[in-house]
Amino acid sequence: MTKEMTIIGEEAYGAAKEILEIARLEEKDLFVVGCSTSEVGGAGIGTFSSPEVAEVVFGGIYQATQEAGVFLAAQCCEHLNRALIIEKEAAGLYGLEIVNVMPQPKAGGSFATAAFKAFEHPVAVEHIRAHAGMDIGDTLIGMHLKDVAVPVRIRTKQIGDAHVVCARTRAKFIGGSRAVYDETII
Repeated sequence: MTKEMTIIGEEAYGAAKEILEIARLEEKDLFVVGCSTSEVGGAGIGTFSSPEVAEVVFGGIYQATQEAGVFLAAQCCEHLNRALIIEKEAAGLYGLEIVNVMPQPKAGGSFATAAFKAFEHPVAVEHIRAHAGMDIGDTLIGMHLKDVAVPVRIRTKQIGDAHVVCARTRAKFIGGSRAVYDETII
């Protein structure tokens, strides 16, 4: 592994670890990641898919999610309608319908392909409502977050050459001016 690839892996791990800590996820919560390896490598999104970059970025993020005890959901590209690759256990726990597709670097993306290869029992699902997420390279993960997403600024602004945006979610505020809210779940 080149020094540059090592740095990319460290950036991915550090970014994931930081957002997971800030989001205060609990064990078995869902963490969604969309990643354009083309963008990480300095090319335009969807123009230079790289399985090698995907393995390094995925490895760093997966390590952080494993340490936190949360489920990682890897978003596929638009060629698979942004389906997600998750562990079968997560699909069962959250009552998600499994669909039949296996991502490839040019149809699903290299990051989702890396997840499919690394997970113990990988499955694809079309929809989740994740508790937090990280978007590497402007891949648009918002559709896979719970209703109230809150932007989170982390120290890592880029992984490789890709822009990084993170979010956590919170419970909806309901009621009006007389309502009282539980500060521990904000």
